[in-house]
Amino acid sequence: MNAEPILIIDCDSVLEKIEGFIRDRVALSGRSCAVVGLSGGVDSTVTAYLCCRVLGREKVRGIILPYKGSHPYSIAHAEGVVEELGIQSSTIDITGAVDTCAGHCTDPDRVRKGNIIARVRMIFLYDQAHLHDGLVVGTTNKTELLLGYLTKYGDGGVDIEPLAGLYKTQVWQLAGHLGVSKDIIGKPPTADLWEGQTDEGELGFTYRDVDRLFHALYEEGLRGEGLRARGFRSDFIEAVRAKVSASSHKRNAPPAADL
Repeated sequence: MNAEPILIIDCDSVLEKIEGFIRDRVALSGRSCAVVGLSGGVDSTVTAYLCCRVLGREKVRGIILPYKGSHPYSIAHAEGVVEELGIQSSTIDITGAVDTCAGHCTDPDRVRKGNIIARVRMIFLYDQAHLHDGLVVGTTNKTELLLGYLTKYGDGGVDIEPLAGLYKTQVWQLAGHLGVSKDIIGKPPTADLWEGQTDEGELGFTYRDVDRLFHALYEEGLRGEGLRARGFRSDFIEAVRAKVSASSHKRNAPPAADL
């Protein structure tokens, strides 16, 4: 995918930094391997590629966690990543666990059900990490973190986040540099939490647009008229800012009473 010029990264330099981060954090943890939840999407795929480059394929485990509503191509793409990288993997159908949990909730809507799915997935990832003496490696990017587009104690509950310094559009660039399948890079991003769900459909705007805004806000320090001069609508700016503000609790440790 073509990127906005201001968002283009030096992939080799970025790889050196992220791979050093993974290497150091795994070594500090004393764990034997990296455990990555594979969704078939670009973020988890790039994360698995990075872990293999640093640790070697024998020290990376891909965990595929389908729910009954998962799209078949998500599973197929995740299985393709396992085959391409030659890593060990486990596939665990979480339908029974999710439906049991949801059955104890009062009329859960699809967002609440999606949160249950995300949190059940994390239960199984940490169980697999315990089983294999592994570190759970997160797959969330900077755009998702800023927007709070993750489930607290679900996909947000991990040991390390290698992609947290990259906007979504930059993850796409890195994926192309690493040779990730164009089918994975080009498909609509989705958490695969319900039928037809897409990230951009749920957010109400595209990753390309919000990444441009984030760059203007946080890298260039633009505000007010400076943003509008770039062509950003006031309603879009306020909608994004509202999401960033409302999700601040997801980016911080829980407050502790100081006694």
